Amino acid sequence: MPVQAFPTTHTGSLPRPIDLVRMMFAREEGVPVEAAALEARIARAVMDIVRKQVAAGIDFVNDGEMSKPSYATYIKDRLDGFGGLDNSFKYRDLDDFPALAKKVFGDPGRSRRRTPGCNAPIGLRDGEAARRDARNLRAAMDAAGAKHGFMSAASPGVVALFFRNEFYASREKYLAAIGEAMRHEYRTVIDAGFVLQIDCPDLAMGRHIQFADEGIEGFRREAALNVEALNHALRGLPEDRLRMHLCWGNYEGPHHFDVPLKDIIDIVFSARPAMISFEAANPRHAHEWALFESVKLPEGKKLIPGVLESKANFIEHPELIAQRILRYAHLVGAENVVAGADCGYGTWVGQAAVDPDVVFAKFAAMAEGARIAAAKV
Repeated sequence: MPVQAFPTTHTGSLPRPIDLVRMMFAREEGVPVEAAALEARIARAVMDIVRKQVAAGIDFVNDGEMSKPSYATYIKDRLDGFGGLDNSFKYRDLDDFPALAKKVFGDPGRSRRRTPGCNAPIGLRDGEAARRDARNLRAAMDAAGAKHGFMSAASPGVVALFFRNEFYASREKYLAAIGEAMRHEYRTVIDAGFVLQIDCPDLAMGRHIQFADEGIEGFRREAALNVEALNHALRGLPEDRLRMHLCWGNYEGPHHFDVPLKDIIDIVFSARPAMISFEAANPRHAHEWALFESVKLPEGKKLIPGVLESKANFIEHPELIAQRILRYAHLVGAENVVAGADCGYGTWVGQAAVDPDVVFAKFAAMAEGARIAAAKV
């Protein structure tokens, strides 16, 4: 039976205007930036980015994360307790490719990120920031005629990945403290009438970055701890208004140490969010649709497979996009599939792997592919 259309969305971060990038670089580097001017520029950027999403045919739009230096490191500006030394990171898949590693870490956004360790009790410092983000998105949606909106927030596990624990007696206590502090932002998004996306690359990328020296069972235990903390932080929030994003790292590396989806899918399913966004188009994970030939989608869950690659300037053909959508629709039911992108197109302020104009051409191709797929179900 044909469906009216497969809904379309994306992962969250989108290209920021050059002048906003400069302002945010300055703020990250400690250069004084007039707060009112920055807030006004962010509000205008949100207006523009929502309009572009609607014009490209995106159904579930967001603010493009215009106010955030990155999807995870923004929490240092909203929570107390992060004043320690910056973290360092081991990318296991880059160890054998030093020239490529230099290129990856030399990215203008990644090289400027600040990840000060937790060296004091964690608490809410700026409760207005999330409310301001919500107001900006609502105003932009009303202006553009958008019906459905989502906002993203960092998971306890990804905060623990980027920000080293120098204060709490155990990882469990650290995760719990992060979760309690993040509840304000989680609740703010839901109360504003949006879908809340929790970014959870810790459940996949964490395998080869944070826990590269662990065996698979050791990593599964750590991932389960992260989900336990996430579920506790999301208590009382409606599961059908929650979605999570699973990611192996939005960088152009070998990824040959990525944990297979089959090794973590049960842990992912144990998380409260009803919708699961994940990489499904890039060359390392495009084959994993076949997992759902043998793994049953739990009742009440929906999939948001990436049908667009997030690091390449190729504009995917709409017929290919339709094929990717239909693979999942035939296995888990058309009503349980939303078309998405592998990851963000502005993960860090200043990241520009994909030309900004190409991003929206990709979105338009996705919308066309979703229409083609709907006619073939």
